[in-house]
Parts: sequence; structure tokens; C-alpha cells
Amino acid sequence: MGYTESKIEGRNAVIEAFRSGKTIDKLYILDNCQDGPIMTIKREAKKQDCLVKYVKREKLDQLSETGKHQGVVAITSAYEYASVEDILQNARKKGEDPFILLLDSVEDPHNLGAIIRTANQAGAHGVIIPKNRAVGLTATVARTSAGALNYTPVAKVTNLGKTIEELKKEGLWFVCADMSGTTMYQLDLKGPIGLVVGSEGEGVGRLVKEKCDFTASIPMKGDIDSLNVSVAAGVLAYEIVRQRLV
Repeated sequence: MGYTESKIEGRNAVIEAFRSGKTIDKLYILDNCQDGPIMTIKREAKKQDCLVKYVKREKLDQLSETGKHQGVVAITSAYEYASVEDILQNARKKGEDPFILLLDSVEDPHNLGAIIRTANQAGAHGVIIPKNRAVGLTATVARTSAGALNYTPVAKVTNLGKTIEELKKEGLWFVCADMSGTTMYQLDLKGPIGLVVGSEGEGVGRLVKEKCDFTASIPMKGDIDSLNVSVAAGVLAYEIVRQRLV
């Protein structure tokens, strides 16, 4: 199946894209550009809570495929995002306790695709990613997920910590992957649960970690200090699966 994210270039084309309801993952705008159409685009982006990056002309020239970007390039998503409510609804439909993966700052599209694939196989009801400092649903993510994106909803949120607080009101509790945490085999991981995994270099951010109820570590026997993030997410997700089956 072919998944493509596309670039929309030029002021009118980008304004039209916003107004027609297209999902725009990222917007690149020429730094210090303040004229009318650009201000309109900024307003539309704000309404849709879209990530905006202000860049130099060279970056726009590099991104541009038409050579006629007029100071703005929008990258549309290869796939539609779900809402957090869609994910909860998915659990309700199946009559199961919610099981959600939350990813803090995963920037590699291959890792995100692999995690979505694992989430699907482990029976998770959805994946939540943050809007900033994280990869969106690009064509590479869709391909790496091997079709799982057709079945596993992915929601994109502005603030992961706030989303965790809202989900706690729905009865979920949260376990955060952390090297210094309690060994996962010693934790009770049953019931409505959110598994929070961070980026390779940084791990889970402090503010998000503080919102979690527990931290879980994976026993390490080797000579290096960490697993690839998609592998770590898989190991922890399957410990949750194992405990649910017991």
C-alpha cells in the first residue's frame, strides 16, 4: 500500500489546505515574514494547533519541489490522526481495559513505525505522540508499521503530561520505562494502563515522568547500557500482555 505525505507550497495553496481540513504535520515559514497572507496562514495554523517552524530562505529552497514556495511550505500527514477519545472508544468496543502506548519525543520514523506495529500485535488500543520534538505519521512510519496504522489509532497531543492527567480521570494508571526503575517483573501491570516510553538519547522527560505512577526497568545482561527504543517498548508491552493473560 502506498502512503505519501506531500508538500504544499505557496501562500494560497497552503491557506486552501488549512481551510479544506487537511491534516498538516509541520509548517515551515520564512523567518521575519509578516505580510497579510503569511499572517492568515499563521492564524489558521494556530486554530489547528499545527507545529510551525521559522526558517531561513535556504531551508525553504531545499524543501521546495516547485521552486515557488513564496516563503511557506506545509508538510501534510501521510495518515489521519485519531483522537484520544477514539483510542478509549476502541478499548470499550472490545470490552477490554484500556492499554495505550505514549511516546515522549521519538524522532526516528523507523522506531515509531516499529512501535505502532508492536502496539497492534500486543493488543494495545492506540498510541499517543506529542506534537513537538517528535516524528509524525510520515510515509516511512506508515511503511515500517507494515499495515498496523490501518488498525491501531495514533493520536497527536500538544501536552503529554496534561493528557496523562486526563487519562488518569478515566481510570488509567501509568508506567514509565526508565533504566533506574523497578524491574518490570516485580510490578503489577494489570488493569487500565498507559506505557510511557522516551527517546533513545533523552529517555522520558522529567515533567512527563513525574506524572507516572511507577517506573519500570528491563533487566540488562549485556555490555551496553540500553535497548533500541522500539525493542524496549516491545519488551515492556509484552510483559503487560503476559500479566493480562495470567
